[in-house]
Amino acid sequence: MHFASDNSGPAHPKVMRALIDANEGYAMPYGKDPATDAVVARIRDVFEAPEAAVYLVGTGSSCNALALATLCEPWETIFCSDVAHVQEDECGAPEFFTGGAKLTLVDAPDGLMDPESLRARVAATAQGVVHGVQRGPLTLTTVSERGTVYGLDHLRSLTGIAKDAGLPVHLDGARIANALVGLDVSPADLTWRSGIDAVSFGGTKNGLLGVEAAIFFDPKHAWEFELRRKRGGHLFSKHRYLSAQMEAYLRDDLWLEMARSANKSAARLAQGLRENNDARLLHEPQANMVYCEFPRAAHLRARDAGAQFYSMGNLDGPDDAMVPARLVCDWSASDDNTERFLDLIG
Repeated sequence: MHFASDNSGPAHPKVMRALIDANEGYAMPYGKDPATDAVVARIRDVFEAPEAAVYLVGTGSSCNALALATLCEPWETIFCSDVAHVQEDECGAPEFFTGGAKLTLVDAPDGLMDPESLRARVAATAQGVVHGVQRGPLTLTTVSERGTVYGLDHLRSLTGIAKDAGLPVHLDGARIANALVGLDVSPADLTWRSGIDAVSFGGTKNGLLGVEAAIFFDPKHAWEFELRRKRGGHLFSKHRYLSAQMEAYLRDDLWLEMARSANKSAARLAQGLRENNDARLLHEPQANMVYCEFPRAAHLRARDAGAQFYSMGNLDGPDDAMVPARLVCDWSASDDNTERFLDLIG
């Protein structure tokens, strides 16, 4: 009953097998190995972007921060959701890697940025005035920090506002596979066809040991990103172990298979919560993350039985007090454990 995070789940056996295979013999370091060339070609094919610049890093935070730094000057501001990962969970990494750029927070009901709020925040950021920050990139998250997903129309309304202001757009795709299978759209439709300039293509939350890909659809950003990655300490010497993971991930669409499994488990969890008169969904789940609330006593009962999840409120109150929770399913979540958890809180 591990619902704390999709980071807590195991790497897929096929990925581990690929790492063992990659460990045979010698390979040139720093991304000069044949597996890296194959991964770059495969990602370009997946995104229907033959000219895209593609680079691997080990963590999602570094992927986001380095990509944003490449798109942003130190005197600019990054427009992001008020619950964005770059705002709440990266310890100032975007500010650090950009050399001091500001974050401007935009209202995001249900975790999804409101277009009119973005328009107002962009308009309120004065241009050509030396005393204030200048407008910088917009960053969005495919599966929001509330488990909701941007539909294409919503996404394109936001990127349209950014483009009208001459701003580049970055997509935090830590859970992009979950968004793609939930929306049933192509990677190209969700990214460059919708006005996205750069994407952090996540794998760690979806069955990899630890690797993400920074993708720039305009290769003019390639050299700067390479320099920033090296200067920031995120160019792996034994790069083949990153490449091997990503190669296995994309082979035979394993990445989409794992995302479908995680989304299916979360949908079962959400349905069980709907059927529980003492529980309530706080946001409509659209991928593999469920925000809900149920009584304190049920939180404690589940925890005592070994369930792992995040209680988002005070557990010191009365037993019937409603306490929010975040539940996340990974590719390996089992129906038996889901049913056991639902029985415990029911």
